[in-house]
Amino acid sequence: MSSLFELFVVTLILALPFLYETNKVFRYYLKFFVYYGVVLVNSLLVLPIMAWRPQDVKNLILASSMCRFISGLVGLKWELRGQDLLEKQQACVIVANHQSSLDILGMFEMWPVMEKCTVVAKKELFYAWPFGLAAWLCGLIFIDRLNTDQARQTINKATLNLKEKQIKMWVFPEGTRHNTGTIMPFKKGAFHVAIMGQIPVLPVVFSSYYFLNSETKEFNPGRIIVTALPPISTKSLTPQDVESLMNRTRECMLDVFDKTSAEVLTSTLPTPMYQ
Repeated sequence: MSSLFELFVVTLILALPFLYETNKVFRYYLKFFVYYGVVLVNSLLVLPIMAWRPQDVKNLILASSMCRFISGLVGLKWELRGQDLLEKQQACVIVANHQSSLDILGMFEMWPVMEKCTVVAKKELFYAWPFGLAAWLCGLIFIDRLNTDQARQTINKATLNLKEKQIKMWVFPEGTRHNTGTIMPFKKGAFHVAIMGQIPVLPVVFSSYYFLNSETKEFNPGRIIVTALPPISTKSLTPQDVESLMNRTRECMLDVFDKTSAEVLTSTLPTPMYQ
């Protein structure tokens, strides 16, 4: 019986590289399995360390340092532009386009640069332990998206802490993930926070995830350009300016998204053998 089991294991191991190279569906699920699996294991490993300084955003630097290698495992290369804007120690609201859970891998590349940055996340994420507990220890802000008043109170309270401790707050203003080749309309919450706190909005743009398709189950190697844009001041703005600020931010992000997406797509095209 044991010999049959050993034969099965050996056969399975030998078949994995073949399946990976020839079956795109297998490759798609395997990459996400590796991604989520490593994050969950690392979440368990860092819990005892993070418990010594609970809800400290600098815990995210430790978490990111242990997870950055995942990008190499799944074939992703990140290129950060505008690093100096993220390095500046200031309270601000970072707004970024949201295409996939892979965005977190890009954020792992950026946390050592940003140093102090928290994230607004849906409260359901907290219950996905051990990751949710690790996220809480890292100072993430969990909100109930179905309870607008309570969510607003939670963020308003957090904004005072941001200003006092010079912490950045990362928000995905589209609300949910959309890998559609564009940036979807924004929700107003992040811009209300920026204006009420009189802190700048700092746009961050991830180029298109051309390598990923959840419908056809494709997850190929890819290059992503992440661009930090100059902060947009909210000084002297009032709640009546929320929509104009939101539209202005989205327009500048769309322009950069289109340009950087075209750049990465061009760089992936095969070079002609004959000119």
